Amino acid sequence: MTRVADAVKIARALLAESILNWLLLGIPISVFLWLSRAPETLTFLVSAVALVPLAGLIGQATEDIAASTGPTAGGLLNVTFGNATELVVAVLALTHGLDEVVKASITGSILGNALLVLGMSMVAGGWGRERVYFNRTAASTAAATLLLAVTAMVMPAVFNLTVFGRLQGQDAALNLLSLLVAIVLLATYVLSLVFSLITHRTMLISVAAVTEEPMLSVRAAIVVLASVTLVTALESEILVSTIAGTTKALGITEFFVGAIVVAIVGNAAEHLSAVMVARKGQMDLAVSITTGSSTQIALFVAPILVLLSWAIGRPMSLVFNAFEIAAVALAGIIVTVASADGETNWFEGVQLIAVYLIFAIAFYFVPGP
Repeated sequence: MTRVADAVKIARALLAESILNWLLLGIPISVFLWLSRAPETLTFLVSAVALVPLAGLIGQATEDIAASTGPTAGGLLNVTFGNATELVVAVLALTHGLDEVVKASITGSILGNALLVLGMSMVAGGWGRERVYFNRTAASTAAATLLLAVTAMVMPAVFNLTVFGRLQGQDAALNLLSLLVAIVLLATYVLSLVFSLITHRTMLISVAAVTEEPMLSVRAAIVVLASVTLVTALESEILVSTIAGTTKALGITEFFVGAIVVAIVGNAAEHLSAVMVARKGQMDLAVSITTGSSTQIALFVAPILVLLSWAIGRPMSLVFNAFEIAAVALAGIIVTVASADGETNWFEGVQLIAVYLIFAIAFYFVPGP
């Protein structure tokens, strides 16, 4: 009875924490629709909605554990689980052979954080204020990392154009090139953790300046993290298994689903968090959340997916289409310009949102393979 009472108490606390958590009701509904072979479009939409609060709960549980483990271990924990939902969805998409969705979700997550969420945060933080300030060093470091991601996307594409004459095709040398690039990105990611969590932590610190009492104990947070991760895997399987039917029914491409729908679903809770802290005037923290998530996708999630694709016997190359390469390159340049002076205003946020919407519209009209 004690365990049941504790579970009920945790559930009530989670539901009271955020209005998004009420979307967890979509979990049993999506499972029922999936098992009853309901229209795939409906099942896809319900499972996508259910993934939104799951991503938030993973973040909440991770932060509560991190609050008790110290700044270095806590920071490592945060960057490891920060994009767990996107990683789970992408891994399952890989097993289903949806490489296009995986690559598009990588691009969409980078663009969503660097343009849409950062722009929304600037609007929220700058509205009613003449200007707001943030850590220029941390933002510039993140912008430089985005440009590194562009390099990682361009070189395999240049190789592919040289060998095949187009941005398509599969070749053993191309796969090996992508694998080696992924290893370089992972090594850079490890060194970035050393830089941000150890050698230059005081220079880049922003999150540590905002301390909140953890909602859950370490034990409860671990239980929540483990349970939510399992449920996320189930919902991701439902989402991925219904992508093909949904794209056919709605007349959209897998590329658009990955770049816009999957990317937004996996980051929705983090998006809301960044906008809320920006509105409170904590622009430094908002910029840290958005740019940090973008760099983690580029340096950790993308190369991990390449390594996992080799492990399952279906090597995935890092060859992205021309739209993806151009979009990420422009995003890196724009973020670099926007972070150069360490200050912003609401109209600068509007400009970033406008750029994201232009990309989204272009992605919608990109024809399928």
